[in-house]
Amino acid sequence: MTDATAEQSVTADADDDRPEPYNGLPGAFPYAFRASDSLLFKAYVPVALLLSVAITLVFSFGLITQLAETGSVRGGTFTFSRSFFLFIGLLLVAPLLAPVLSVARRHRRTASSVAYDRALALAAFLFIGSIYLALLTSAPAELREPTQSAVVGFFYSLPPLAGVVPPLLATLAMYLTHRLLK
Repeated sequence: MTDATAEQSVTADADDDRPEPYNGLPGAFPYAFRASDSLLFKAYVPVALLLSVAITLVFSFGLITQLAETGSVRGGTFTFSRSFFLFIGLLLVAPLLAPVLSVARRHRRTASSVAYDRALALAAFLFIGSIYLALLTSAPAELREPTQSAVVGFFYSLPPLAGVVPPLLATLAMYLTHRLLK
């Protein structure tokens, strides 16, 4: 046995207790689910997967509709609006995927703590709630239903542009959680 083969054998024996590596984004979900000991994070993984797929489908169908309505128009503002539409979809999906990818990477490289996984899942659930608040704030007036709730009434009373604030704050909270517990 050569020295290189013996070294690979020792390395393989040392890594036997660690979960197998994942291959890209689809493999990160089951890997992070198996590697984490946090029940809150394990609850977040399927929620993130389902929401990411749903948002991707909604934005894909929306883009198809937008292309069909503006297909005969050439360039200019319509090309920009199509690109911006995809960019907004990416801004919604990326923070949903980031905790799963971060936990998977952390477990693959080092021993991760349950506190890190739990805090990141909590921040990610906060982001999901912020998406709902953004939808409340930016809903067109004709789609708003009358409500007796003071909280919903408050978000309805805000200008539609204020709808970007909750997701931005939640994304910042998620980033700070990652940095502080790193």
